[in-house]
Amino acid sequence: MMLIYMPSVLFGQDIVLPLPEKTGGKPLMQALNERRTTRNFAKDELSLQQISNMLWAGWGINRPEDGKRTAPSAVNWQEIDVYVSMATGLYLYDAETNVLKQVHNRDIRKACGTQGFVADAPVNLVYVADMIKVGKNEGEQINDSDLFMSYADCAFIGQNIYLFCASEGLGCVIRGSIPKERLATEMGLRPMQRILLAQTVGFPSN
Repeated sequence: MMLIYMPSVLFGQDIVLPLPEKTGGKPLMQALNERRTTRNFAKDELSLQQISNMLWAGWGINRPEDGKRTAPSAVNWQEIDVYVSMATGLYLYDAETNVLKQVHNRDIRKACGTQGFVADAPVNLVYVADMIKVGKNEGEQINDSDLFMSYADCAFIGQNIYLFCASEGLGCVIRGSIPKERLATEMGLRPMQRILLAQTVGFPSN
């Protein structure tokens, strides 16, 4: 059965996002001037259109002919998976189909960080490196040096999100204070997936 869910379509528990709006917004130099970190969030939910636009800006496909993205990645590995934690559950962003694939329906926002605002903000993005995509074999040891380029790739996505939020009047903060072992368990990650950073997004409360 097909159910209408706000402006998107819900198949099972996956959310088909509305098409991202790729025009409009503030000029780049103005967005750069207004880019800032926010740690005080209102509890208001983001619309699915805002979520779609944000995820496309951060890590969407801007060249469909070859699948390349709005953010660069070393060797075009595209090894970063963007998970979206909301009150309705945990989702994996599928850029090819513009769908949020539901991982489970539990609210794990509190596990996404150690700061108090993390549990109350409407959206937490969790950036995860899939080391299989960079050429590691299943069960192979992963060292900090193996993750060096993935942290850089993750940072490019995070900056795109910052600029989108500046353009849209949203607030965000990228964070390294994460209980990674607990969160990996809550997310059901495989051993070759590693949490890098998280980014909290919402409406500023002041």
